[in-house]
Amino acid sequence: MVNLIRHIIASTVLIIALMMQTGLSFAGQADDRLVAAFQRGILSLDYVYTVKREYVILSELIDDGLFYTDPETLKTVPLAAKSYQMASETQIDVDLHQDIQFHDGSPFGADDVVYTFNWLLKKDTKTKRGRLIARWLDRVEKTGPYSVSFHLKFAYPLALQQLSRSAPLRKKGAYDDVPPGKTPAGHSHNGIGPYKVTGFVPGKETVLERFENYYSTSPKARPAIGTIVIRTIPDWSTQQAELFSGGVNWMFSVPTDIAVNAGTLPMVNFIAGPSMRIGFLVLDAAGLAKPGGPLTKLKVRQALNHAINREEIVKYLVKGKSSVIHAACHPLQFGCTRDVKSYSYDPARARKLLAEAGYPDGIDLDFWAYREKEVAEAIAADLEKANIHVNFRYVKLSTLNKARSQRRIESYFGSWASGSVADVAAIAARHFSPTSDRDLTGNRDVSNLMAAAEKIRDEDKRRTLYEEALGIIAEQAYWVPLYAFTLNYLTSPDIVFTPPRDGFPRLHKIRWRQTSASLLSR
Repeated sequence: MVNLIRHIIASTVLIIALMMQTGLSFAGQADDRLVAAFQRGILSLDYVYTVKREYVILSELIDDGLFYTDPETLKTVPLAAKSYQMASETQIDVDLHQDIQFHDGSPFGADDVVYTFNWLLKKDTKTKRGRLIARWLDRVEKTGPYSVSFHLKFAYPLALQQLSRSAPLRKKGAYDDVPPGKTPAGHSHNGIGPYKVTGFVPGKETVLERFENYYSTSPKARPAIGTIVIRTIPDWSTQQAELFSGGVNWMFSVPTDIAVNAGTLPMVNFIAGPSMRIGFLVLDAAGLAKPGGPLTKLKVRQALNHAINREEIVKYLVKGKSSVIHAACHPLQFGCTRDVKSYSYDPARARKLLAEAGYPDGIDLDFWAYREKEVAEAIAADLEKANIHVNFRYVKLSTLNKARSQRRIESYFGSWASGSVADVAAIAARHFSPTSDRDLTGNRDVSNLMAAAEKIRDEDKRRTLYEEALGIIAEQAYWVPLYAFTLNYLTSPDIVFTPPRDGFPRLHKIRWRQTSASLLSR
């Protein structure tokens, strides 16, 4: 309580000082200008060359794909596409809206769609998005001025979803000046999204103005706010100070302790929202790092599952909208069954299982982590209580990735956000595939079930395959599923922001809060 009071006093003093020095106030609504703070800088306006969340958020504002993920239902609906039909299991015929313009005023049509996908599918373009699409897409054909056909390599159930977020549409000729194998500078942009770029300082600031000719048929609808400015502010304290003084309206992915403390102040709204990200421990059941090692034994892996107090980690460390999970997937995802074997917190049971496995004195365990250090340390402490002697390796993600690719990791604390895709396939393709270094199960039955589910459109059959695979993962204790993350936001009180179910913030849906003062000014 004393620390909280001190925090409030210190914050109030800081606010007064900043306002005296800068003259700032909560003026965003007055000039219809919303300022969002990002920790990581935007270096390029072209989303197709990265998978970082900040770029995806920006792309949602300045780009449109053929389809759109509805934030309420998480269903995929037409966006630049007017309609579509499945001509066959491997052919999607798409009709386009005819009233769409690029930000430069030129009309959008089938030639632009074909050009976009031809660019993405070229191997020498080396785009992040192209590699994902090339797995399932063979080619795209123009069938009319405003119609195209997509020819798939197999019956891919996530094709429409991938066409929503993975392929922002580009004007024909947009990349013609880019040499083969090179990445475009990405300092200019000509999209079809609800906002257009009017100012860009790489790594520092991006200024967006509402595109007044945005097509009225879009499910995104006309944005309520005229100008959005994205500022790069790496330091959380500076972000808070700017929020307190009126220089920032919106912050996201805020650490829980910072968000909770700031949320006690009257000029700040703290909003805890759900996230599609999950946390888990991956165990080297295949013995890739230590052939014949302890983790190749089922009872040892079961012991680790019993050793960790998930409930207390969620309650005291993660907080917010986080929740304990028992399956190797997010509960919102299609195919994520909760009807799997679960392991209660029972360190005595864990020690007994170790003894039964031939380790009465416990085992030594190399345990790696790269994020949420406080949580990782709590996990390590729980393991120690169960007679699991931890060699804790807290490293950078790049170091962990390299060690995993070299098969040197016995266990690690990982997380996965699935690109906010509400389907188990978004986890399965990267974590339970024999071609992925993330798959430490050594169980080809699991990978075959997951792969089969990714190539069937029938939802009942897909669900059955996922349930069987997830059941095996739980029974064999290949993972220690931990929790679904929370996503914390801090906002100024003059905006209305609803945290999305999938953890992907859509800034175009923010609006100003109606107050008596704002109503009188109209």
